[in-house]
Amino acid sequence: MLIGVNVPNFGPGTDPGVLRDWARTVEGLGFDLLMMSDHVVVTPDVAAQYPAPFYDPFTTLSWLAGVTDKLTLGTTVVIAPYRHPLLVARMAANLNDLSGGRFVLGLGVGWAREEFAALGVPFEQRGKLTDELIVAVREAWEDDKYRAGDIPIWVGGNSEAAMRRAIRHGDAWHPIRQTPDGWRESVGRLGEITGDKQLPGLAPRILLRLTDEPIENRKLGEGTLEQIVDDVELLRADGAQAVLLDTFIGDPEETRRPETAWRALAALRDGLAGKENR
Repeated sequence: MLIGVNVPNFGPGTDPGVLRDWARTVEGLGFDLLMMSDHVVVTPDVAAQYPAPFYDPFTTLSWLAGVTDKLTLGTTVVIAPYRHPLLVARMAANLNDLSGGRFVLGLGVGWAREEFAALGVPFEQRGKLTDELIVAVREAWEDDKYRAGDIPIWVGGNSEAAMRRAIRHGDAWHPIRQTPDGWRESVGRLGEITGDKQLPGLAPRILLRLTDEPIENRKLGEGTLEQIVDDVELLRADGAQAVLLDTFIGDPEETRRPETAWRALAALRDGLAGKENR
């Protein structure tokens, strides 16, 4: 099972040097995967959560491919309706080629109504546009001119519509920040929807928020080191092919203190290693 990190590519503390340090730290700690988010226009609804500067994921990951050797790189998630399918196909294929086949394309429908309006994209059609884009991207990759290689597509979102999209079009389902009970219920529902079709891979994105005391009502990845280690092992036992750790809790000022997240990642790495050695 791959274990990765969602790196903030936004916020007041983020700049090229910090992004480079993030990549080298994630790889140096022995994690397998580095992913980052996507917004095109930092409209007020986006800025309230993810303020500028907001670095484009394709551009930034292409640069980070040159300062890393082994990390798989990916998007969590590209907002599919914002770009023409052939542009996404080209950028993803180029990034995969430049990184030596280390790219995962995570896609989602998006949520920021003001950003959709600024881009002239109909918010109500975002699901349909996402389905059409995935089909068109896969068709484009069949053309040798794209040099696409084998790029996995992860379909983001917690809804049943996202599950159905992952079953129809994706290589993995990529839900975000679920509770332990919510995860189990969702996996059960995914199996029901899949029926006799092949179940997509499981690649959840969970929090990484360490606390001194145990938390009862919590999301996956919240709580003491022991709770979080147990969460990762639960996901492994459930057949997850990847787990992405989200170190951004919600305050943009966190981006000025990346060392806090790096210490949490180091602690989890050691906790997981200790679990394996028992």
